[in-house]
Amino acid sequence: MRRKVVAGNWKMNMTDPEAVELVKQLKESLRSFNEVELVVCPPFTSLYSTSKMLTDSNIGLGAQNLFWESSGAYTGEVSAEMLLSVGCKYVIIGHSERRQYFGEDNQSVNRKVKSAIAGGLTPIVCVGERLEQREAGKTEAVVEDHIRGAFEGLSGEQLRKLIVAYEPVWAIGTGKTATPEQANEVHLFIRELIKELYDADLSSRTRILYGGSVKPENVRSLIEQPELDGFLVGGASLKAESFAAIAREVENSTT
Repeated sequence: MRRKVVAGNWKMNMTDPEAVELVKQLKESLRSFNEVELVVCPPFTSLYSTSKMLTDSNIGLGAQNLFWESSGAYTGEVSAEMLLSVGCKYVIIGHSERRQYFGEDNQSVNRKVKSAIAGGLTPIVCVGERLEQREAGKTEAVVEDHIRGAFEGLSGEQLRKLIVAYEPVWAIGTGKTATPEQANEVHLFIRELIKELYDADLSSRTRILYGGSVKPENVRSLIEQPELDGFLVGGASLKAESFAAIAREVENSTT
């Protein structure tokens, strides 16, 4: 059985003192959870201080990005080794906002995925379509392009070390959410594509999260879908009570 995941992407929010306070609240709210894999992804400026707060807790630490080289003259970038050194276990790669604002593409996503895995991090690889692409009936074509691009040259053993996050771009921060059936349909498509590219065993083992205006009010109907393995949460991860409420629904769904 695939272990469910709830990961919080804080994006460009929280000063360091605010991040420390939020983690303090999350530790208290989530300390009894043991069935769901919990992850928080603060900004780079708060990774070290939040890592110290999370020592001996049931919450893992992730970063929101990395560069594919291990070191060098790459001003403003961070490597997998640097992230590991401050306690990170996970890293988000290929988020739609990275594609939209910073020119990331399949090639850069693929290089980052390989670097993260080689460095010992678990990549959370984001895929998803824009509104005009969904309305044009291109959802599967876009998702397939993202998956094939991100997985190019990855062995089955490498694939075992990553998590996929399906995030329909039209649902991120808009208040719109894919219906449970729409989300499950795309998750199933991704699973079938992995089966085609690799094998049935890897397909059944790969964890696929949903992201896109996830909040306590809609999480129950989504997590009931058989192909959803948890959530990559945006805005609702910035408050301890809403993130804990989402995690609680996922935790309860496992029992």
